[in-house]
Amino acid sequence: MNTIWIVMPILIVLMFLLGIDLSKKAFADIVRNPKAVLLGLIGQIVLLPVIAFGVAWVLGLSPVYFMGLMLVACCPGGSSSNVFSLLAKGDVALSVTLTALSSVITLFTLPIIMEFVSASVSNMAGVEINLPIGKLLVQNLVLIFAPMLIGGLFKHFFSKGAEKVKKVLSKVAFPALMTLALVFFYQYKNEIVENFALLGLSAAGLILVAMLCSSGISRIGKFNDAVRRTIVIEVGMQNAAQAIAIASSPFIFNSGQMALPAIIYALLMNVILLTYVYCIRLKLK
Repeated sequence: MNTIWIVMPILIVLMFLLGIDLSKKAFADIVRNPKAVLLGLIGQIVLLPVIAFGVAWVLGLSPVYFMGLMLVACCPGGSSSNVFSLLAKGDVALSVTLTALSSVITLFTLPIIMEFVSASVSNMAGVEINLPIGKLLVQNLVLIFAPMLIGGLFKHFFSKGAEKVKKVLSKVAFPALMTLALVFFYQYKNEIVENFALLGLSAAGLILVAMLCSSGISRIGKFNDAVRRTIVIEVGMQNAAQAIAIASSPFIFNSGQMALPAIIYALLMNVILLTYVYCIRLKLK
C-alpha cells in the first residue's frame, strides 16, 4: 500500500485547519512587527535548508536520505507550531502569520531548492536524480494552497461553523499523524531499526542547530522573549506531512525510503520541542 493515500487526507486537513486559523488580525502582524516576520521567514526558508545540507553532508547520508532530510528543511512550518507557541507563552499571532506565509512562499522555493539539491546529490553520488518540478508544483498547489484557501473562505463566510469544525478536526489531526507514523514503521521497520541512529542523529542535529541559530537571529533582532520563543519554535517545527507526501507521491519521487527522515524528524521534533516548552514554562513560573 502506498502511504500517499494516507498522507494526502491528513495534509489536506492540516492545511484546511491553517486556513481557518487565518484572519486579517494575523496578517496585520506583518505591519505590526515586520522585522520579526522577515527574520522568522529567513530562518525557515533560507537558514534551515543550509543547515540540513550541512548536516547531511557531514554525516555522509546516502542520496535517498540526503534528499529526504532536505525535503523536511524546505517545507513550511508545521501547523502544530501555533499550539506550541501558545503553550510557551509566545506570540501566537506571529506564529500563525509565519506558518501561513511560509506555506505560500515554499510553494515556489521548495521546487527551486530541491532542483539544486537533486543536481548536487547527483554529482556527489554519481547517480541521476530527476525532480519533476511541474508535478511537484501542481501537487503542492492541490494539497497545500487549495485547502488553505478553502479553509480561509469557509472561515470568512461561515465563522461559527468554522470554529465548530476546527474543534473537531484539531482533535483528529494529531492521532492521524501518529497513525501515519505507525504505518511507516510497520512497512519499513527493518530499515528504520538499521538506520535509526544515523537518521535520528540527522533529524535531531537539524532541529537543535536550527533552534540555536534561530535563537541567535532573534537576539540580533533584539526581540522580546515571546517573539524569540515563537521564532525558535517556528524554525524548529516543519511540516513533516508535506515532506512525506512529496517523497512518497507516485507523481514525484515515489520513495518510501525518502520519507523515513521526515517520519523520524516528526517524532523527534515533538519530543525536543515539548521539552523546550516544558523548560520555558518552568522558567516562567
